[in-house]
Amino acid sequence: MEQYEPESLSAAQLAAMGRSLTNGRGALTRRSLLRASGVGALTVGGLATLSACGIPAAKKENGTGPSNADHSAREKEVDFSNWTQYMDISDDKKHHPTLDEFTRRTGIQVKYTEDINDNVEFFGKIKPQLAAGQDTGRDLVVLTDWLAARLIRLGWAQQLDPAHLPHAYANLAPQFRSPDWDPGRAYSYPWTGIPTVIAYNSKATGGKKVDSITQLLDDPTLKGRVGFLSEMRDSVGMTLLDLGKDPAKFTDADFDAAIGRLQKGVDSKQIRRFTGNDYTGDLVKGDLAACVAWGGDVTQLRADNPDIKYAIPAAGYMTSSDNLLVPAKARHQGNAEKLIDYYYELPVAAKLAAFINYQCPVDGVRDELAKIDPALAANELILPDKAMAAKSHSFRSLSEAEETAYEQKFSRLIGA
Repeated sequence: MEQYEPESLSAAQLAAMGRSLTNGRGALTRRSLLRASGVGALTVGGLATLSACGIPAAKKENGTGPSNADHSAREKEVDFSNWTQYMDISDDKKHHPTLDEFTRRTGIQVKYTEDINDNVEFFGKIKPQLAAGQDTGRDLVVLTDWLAARLIRLGWAQQLDPAHLPHAYANLAPQFRSPDWDPGRAYSYPWTGIPTVIAYNSKATGGKKVDSITQLLDDPTLKGRVGFLSEMRDSVGMTLLDLGKDPAKFTDADFDAAIGRLQKGVDSKQIRRFTGNDYTGDLVKGDLAACVAWGGDVTQLRADNPDIKYAIPAAGYMTSSDNLLVPAKARHQGNAEKLIDYYYELPVAAKLAAFINYQCPVDGVRDELAKIDPALAANELILPDKAMAAKSHSFRSLSEAEETAYEQKFSRLIGA
């Protein structure tokens, strides 16, 4: 059997996870605050366990993960694991309307479980079975892009059958079609997108618009009232864009230039601090006049405070994603593919977007969403138009060595 080098988490990666534990993306809750795409929270003991043991990859054959007999035809069921508050729910909290409609239409019973609290914890939960070539008991999971990439790389995700995904193939928004970690979406389809933008308190800025990283770092009227995020891919990615570099193709030298640019902001006291989701309170109070922010937070804050504005920099903005995958050895891949495709039907996608308010990855859904709520259909953080989508960028996949080196440099920058 072919052998693969084990993967483990470096000290720098663990430090990044520790930041998420206290106030980073993994500490956020769905809908009320953006649950973002970082490594997520995990107990210290769990982190130690995850880092102490290598992760052997499953054998890959012809570019696909280990296959298993599909029992979908005989067993009309699908086991779906998701994050909390990431699915539409009835007023009495007893039903998920879109899932109920899927069952009525197909006869497939959905065992829906909200058992993903953060990426790392969930990875630790399913890793033993995947490493042993066993069924995890789940046919469909939702994972953030960096972890989805890891499962695919390890051979722990099933390659999807395009013949079962006509709506998904046709309606997937162009900006999500071909991430470098899953070219052509052979193994995954996005559940939601997560944009990173600039937010500002117009009262605190004296009515001045703040719309670039250069302005955040150089405008003397903002000195000491600027925030950046403690998530490397967001803050460094936005800075790379401002420097004219592509976050999908940058070099070590480009990364160092972005770190140096941010370091000047730290040394000059232009940057007040690097934050997790706790920037929201400071932004509302005006202690932070402007900051790098997550789109879900902005949507929520703007609903309650007209002084909170946002801007999409001319240089572009960062977008990450949460993604649907079928784990290796899943018993009901065919049924899972039907469920993936169902959520790419326009009326269904609109119902989901209307409830969770994240960026919808389904193209052409605007008219359907407008029937539910015209304001949501007009919200470009949920449905970016083509001009905005063209400014979206993703942080490229990192090797283990790169991730360790980059996290170390970023940790020194933010004083973590």
